[in-house]
Amino acid sequence: MSATHLNLIAGDWIAGESEIENRNPSDLSDVIGLYAQASADQLDGTLDQARTAQGEWSAYGIERKQTALMSIGTELMARAEELGTLLSREEGKPLAEGKGEVYRAGQFFTYYAAETLRQIGENADSVRAGVEVDVRREPVGVVAVISPWNFPTATASWKIAPALCYGNAVVWKPANVTPASAVALAEIISRQDMPKGLFSLLMGAGRSVGQRLVESPKVNAISFTGSVPVGKGIATAAIQNFTKVQLEMGSKNALAVMEDADLDLAVTLALGGAFGGSGQKCTASSRLVVHEAVHDGFVEKLVAGAKAMQVGHALQEGTQMGPVVSQQQLDENLAYVALGQSEGAELACGGQRLDRPTEGYFMSPGVFVNTRNDMRINREEMFAPLTSVIRVGSYDEALATVNDTRFGLTSGIVTRSLARATHFRRNARTGVVTVNLPTAGTDYHVPFGGRGDSSYGPREQGKAAAEFYTTVKTAYISAGLPG
Repeated sequence: MSATHLNLIAGDWIAGESEIENRNPSDLSDVIGLYAQASADQLDGTLDQARTAQGEWSAYGIERKQTALMSIGTELMARAEELGTLLSREEGKPLAEGKGEVYRAGQFFTYYAAETLRQIGENADSVRAGVEVDVRREPVGVVAVISPWNFPTATASWKIAPALCYGNAVVWKPANVTPASAVALAEIISRQDMPKGLFSLLMGAGRSVGQRLVESPKVNAISFTGSVPVGKGIATAAIQNFTKVQLEMGSKNALAVMEDADLDLAVTLALGGAFGGSGQKCTASSRLVVHEAVHDGFVEKLVAGAKAMQVGHALQEGTQMGPVVSQQQLDENLAYVALGQSEGAELACGGQRLDRPTEGYFMSPGVFVNTRNDMRINREEMFAPLTSVIRVGSYDEALATVNDTRFGLTSGIVTRSLARATHFRRNARTGVVTVNLPTAGTDYHVPFGGRGDSSYGPREQGKAAAEFYTTVKTAYISAGLPG
């Protein structure tokens, strides 16, 4: 029998009302473990304890906080191979990507450990004689973190680390698809010098635990990454209590390839951006907008590269693309393949379920050609190892096509022209723009977020995170007039 992993509720590891089984998407015979499912009723006590703990944590000295966050970060980095293997085993990304994700998660914590020492306010003279003004940021309170399965350790860390850095309590509801990574991170956090109940992990269904969490008046802020429909539902629930929200949602990222592009570089960027993580990235290059002068050569190289990709068990040496995360995701992906073909797109390669020595959710990377930007496969986020090539006749048409979407997370251009690259990064309507780089891949010390249906609320990461995790207080101090 597999061990049952518990929830961390108000400082104690506690069983839930039920359990779920966690299986390896690369090998369905591999049961990773059983994971407790919290009940909605367990949430209220968690939030009450979080409120008490937040007051205690806020009073901790900044070096004491810095030490705790640094300890989390250094342990994650030291255990990157072990925890990265666990992550790849349950989520399906190749082992190198799993290890890299855990290491990056550690860097988030060490970065925000340093930020605890850099929280410096402002002061000014008042317009009134003898009065000084002090402006500083204070914790927002209790933060609900709702994180996705595609980056189960990194995305959670870039929310939890700044929340703790700026003096808040955290109640974390991770995706149910990847509970092992959640328990591993929670176990590390639970051993730090922090007040009891400052950090809690509640695994459970979104429709019960998640919904109760976002509706609670005891929550001061909600940071969410996931789909647009769920994000809209969270915003609707949060407004009833005027709860602060930060929503990172869908995308339909475009990589523009110009006639002066280095084609080998462009293909490398497109393959990595489209198929890294099995295409299950919010920053994936799902639209490839290609100038007609290089279109045919680009497509030929792209299709050859996609066909050559090694799809297999996430932990197997040489695997370049692992399985998709679940049967549900695989079914949705295959439905998009059929949809694209019904819309008139040509499937140049891939897009099929694959058999491998172990039973899993394997799918070949697919490339659509002869597509139009008004097709549903170019309007909707597929979250699949599928990408579409859109032929354009000019730079102006390419830019217009890139911007013709309700989303606005990332976009990129491949060109040798400095003038064109500069124009693109100033006029692409996305929160992140790349030049001669993939659309996927961001740094932890600078802002991340998008426009349109991609994001709502303050930016994540870097110093910009303070806008969401703190509230501003302005104080007026009279020193008394002379004499």
